[in-house]
Amino acid sequence: MVAIIRTSDTNFDSQLLSILSLSRDEKERVDDVVSEILESVKLKGDEAVEHFTKKFDKVDISGDKIFFKDVEISSSFRACSEDLIRAINNAAKRITDYHTKQLPNNLSYEADKGINLGYKWSPIKRAGLYVPAGSAPLFSSVLMNVIPAKVAGVKEIFVAMPTPKGEISPAMLVACSIAGVDKIFKMGGAQAIAALAYGTDRIVPVDIIAGPGNAYVASAKKQLFGRVGIDMIAGPSEITVVSDNKNNPKWIATDLLAQSEHDISAQSILITDDQDFSLSVCKEIDSQLDKNSSSNIARESWMKNGIIIIVDNLNQVPSIVDLISPEHLELAIEEPRYLSKQINNAGAIFLGRYTPEAAGDYIAGPSHVLPTSGTAKFSSGLSVMNFLKRTSLIEFDRQALNSLKEDIITMAEAEGLFYHAQSVSIRSKKDS
Repeated sequence: MVAIIRTSDTNFDSQLLSILSLSRDEKERVDDVVSEILESVKLKGDEAVEHFTKKFDKVDISGDKIFFKDVEISSSFRACSEDLIRAINNAAKRITDYHTKQLPNNLSYEADKGINLGYKWSPIKRAGLYVPAGSAPLFSSVLMNVIPAKVAGVKEIFVAMPTPKGEISPAMLVACSIAGVDKIFKMGGAQAIAALAYGTDRIVPVDIIAGPGNAYVASAKKQLFGRVGIDMIAGPSEITVVSDNKNNPKWIATDLLAQSEHDISAQSILITDDQDFSLSVCKEIDSQLDKNSSSNIARESWMKNGIIIIVDNLNQVPSIVDLISPEHLELAIEEPRYLSKQINNAGAIFLGRYTPEAAGDYIAGPSHVLPTSGTAKFSSGLSVMNFLKRTSLIEFDRQALNSLKEDIITMAEAEGLFYHAQSVSIRSKKDS
């Protein structure tokens, strides 16, 4: 049942947090199962990866069947329409252009006479990117994961994707080719994450793993963090749409359903200052669902996780949005830029009535891999920065070290670190 709450309710904040907790905490208890898979892959390598892939996906990936060959990739282009290939190329160009503008500069400056400080950026050497199969072939996720790594300068990029019963959408392989993937592995789930992290006889271990997946993939990334870097631990997709009554209810209903159709655990939230408008949106949602025979996922997701929030006025929106911290936020209102400046917690903000979230999913430019489950409070979407390391640069000459040695020695001795102090004092002795 869709939840309807009002800011005029005396316990509004606690109501909202309670509803959000129900949807966000409703996850399978998978950590123990995943731990066993990780340990098996660590000990048995390829044998374990083959076993779990055959068990879960019904696919034989023995020998060189574990990765897609060049002939399979080239044939995928013939299986896709020219229009689709053109659209993928266009999206890839726009995503590349956006992420190229994110590249940071190195820094070098003279802090004091004889002291040079700065930092340099270096790309991570090897990345493993996970692309889920899910209920649809999300070839857009290939572009959104791979291109930021490519722009950052990652030398080797691997993609792991499940191929249930040996099937894969040719568009997935086309996107991998266009984005510049070095090797595409036919494996998914926790066993794929383990193989990328630990390495096997056939798989070189990577330095970072990025990309969304199901609860098993998320658990595997969480448990392997520290052995490899990860981008984030992604949960079910979510959207919050802020709308006034000047919108077409059909548009807003479609935007909410566009998120709900991802997964039965996805969450769509409508915030509006007009209760009658919210009822019109609900009626339109029911109408659209009744007309679409393949909308079972969207229907279940909306009925189970949908929330409607009625505010007294739109000035209340920023604090509510920051409480929700949504993955996607649409501001379908008169002055979206003004409101957006007051909002701190959102993975991506879509400004205005003509910016549906789908534009960001496919072709706008920023990566659609975004923080979920309230983690936008402290994290950001995938970018080139996930694939870069910053190294500090520090240089003293003799005079500069001598000018600061007393402070360094005093601090080192106060911490009881004799050799720290000695490493400075010894350099000022003439016989050293």
